[in-house]
Amino acid sequence: MTRNALRLGRQGWLVLLLVAACGVALFVWQLGNTGLVDETPPLFAASARAMAETGDWLTPRVNGLPRYDKPPLVYWLMGLGFALPGQSIWNPLGTWAARLPSALGSAGLMLLIADTLLRLPQRGSSTTSSSTQGGAAMTAITAALAFGLSPLVLLWSRSAVSDALFSALLSAALLLFWRRYAGQGRWWLPWLVLGLAVLTKGPVAVVLAALTTALFATLQRDWPAVWSRLRPWRGLALTAAVALPWYGLELLVEGKPYWDSFFGYHNLQRFTGVVNNHLQPWWFFFPVLVVASLPFTPLLLAGIWQGLRWRPAAAEHSLQRFAACWLLAVLLFFTTAATKLPSYWIPATPAAGLLIALAAQNLRPGRWTTLLKLSTLALSALLAVGLAAGALWAPLIVEPEMPTLAESLLASGALPRAALCFGLGVLAALLLWRSGWLLAQQLGMAGFVVSALVPMVALGDQLRQLPVRQIAAAVVERRKEQEPLAMVGILKPSLHFYARQVVIYEGIQPSGPLNLNDRLASERRRGQQPSPPGDANSLLLVIDGATSALPHWKGLPHQQLEARGLYRLWRVQRRDLDQWARGWSRRSGTSPDWQLPRPERY
Repeated sequence: MTRNALRLGRQGWLVLLLVAACGVALFVWQLGNTGLVDETPPLFAASARAMAETGDWLTPRVNGLPRYDKPPLVYWLMGLGFALPGQSIWNPLGTWAARLPSALGSAGLMLLIADTLLRLPQRGSSTTSSSTQGGAAMTAITAALAFGLSPLVLLWSRSAVSDALFSALLSAALLLFWRRYAGQGRWWLPWLVLGLAVLTKGPVAVVLAALTTALFATLQRDWPAVWSRLRPWRGLALTAAVALPWYGLELLVEGKPYWDSFFGYHNLQRFTGVVNNHLQPWWFFFPVLVVASLPFTPLLLAGIWQGLRWRPAAAEHSLQRFAACWLLAVLLFFTTAATKLPSYWIPATPAAGLLIALAAQNLRPGRWTTLLKLSTLALSALLAVGLAAGALWAPLIVEPEMPTLAESLLASGALPRAALCFGLGVLAALLLWRSGWLLAQQLGMAGFVVSALVPMVALGDQLRQLPVRQIAAAVVERRKEQEPLAMVGILKPSLHFYARQVVIYEGIQPSGPLNLNDRLASERRRGQQPSPPGDANSLLLVIDGATSALPHWKGLPHQQLEARGLYRLWRVQRRDLDQWARGWSRRSGTSPDWQLPRPERY
């Protein structure tokens, strides 16, 4: 079977070069020009920066507390960026170092998808046919772009979280599993990569890999070959050797709190119960499947149907079936889970990209093919028309944290540029109806990302995140030595990241003043020690306008030091806070409740 694999000639390397350029444009272009987006990315970035600055590479810590929710690989990779010199020059917003692992992970996966289709062309193509080689090149490019242009992939690959890196590593392991089954590659390599995936997000990587291969071996009716070529017992031992040392050492050092948080809450409880109010119906991922592949969803559905048909397929030509089983495994597993989030679908997006491109490759002249093409083009045209009509729907946008978003979006010109890119893609696809129509649409979408989506993200950063960075700068400038910092109402972890000090966060609940007063007097964490409400003591308090008007905060004596966007920076005397909290407790009958278990506390 190995003899059937193509060697990469000049054309193949040119294809990979083009895919790499597209990956850079989609995920790396202007990656560091905007700040971290609240709320989760600053927690990852702050933890990684703390590792680089303290030299403690074992336990991620943020805001003075251990962060047990994810294993360390993504923190390590971010931390390597933060350990480089000259941060103020090349990484002033902290986003190059924090986002680069996600961006490079997705760009690298695009290359692996293309390389797989170049070396193992599908549907019985001959390695001696130049036309076949051209078809393999087209399929390789369109599969890589179908993955990279997924709305979910575009969003999470430019974010400082672990989802894109986990998806890249798990998907790389799965592709290498299939390549091994098809007769290419070393047996140990996918298991090593799978171990890195376990170090990124936990044992769910092994579960998804096992479910995918089991479904594939069953539909392929080839369990003996799958078992003998993948060598699962040796492979699982290698995966464990890569991943388990850190887990064992972390458990030894941190003990029961780590076990209860990571395994109990972030794995078992997320699967068996609803956490963080992420309750969704059982069919939640079906519309996610549709949206995550727009405007190529008709091709995806056709690819799933083709891949799951019960018919024999030669090992080296079974990638479409493997991709369908891969997507189905993600769908089944996370549909079963009680907690559901759109990001859980990201590991299925590479499989969707493969299915889209292979479905397009397998189209034959006929009514069904015309319907698939027209429905895909119609979705793109609909997006173009909707974006061109932005003046009609943009004023309907209501975003309390960005009150001027509609006017700013219309003034930026991003919506007409986006409509133009989609429209040109549709026109080019019509002109290339027989061959190249899918790639034409995709290149139009890539133009949309570079010319419209990235500027829209920058606009959102200016409206939503810039005021937080400005308040953080004011904190650094105005803060007295040992003066505590708190934020109430709208909670922004990026305040901690940019101010570089522990922040006591309290929401809008009526017990907020009592909790804050009690925490200042008794809570201990790294970088924050208890202090009495003495006459000379004060704190800095960041509060938004809506929260400051609530009954339990309105009337608190304060000195306003700064105002940026929605946020105010107050200096509050501790004795005034203490008296206010006691009075509010008497008037409302509330009491402090901050010591109740809160697994997501930061």
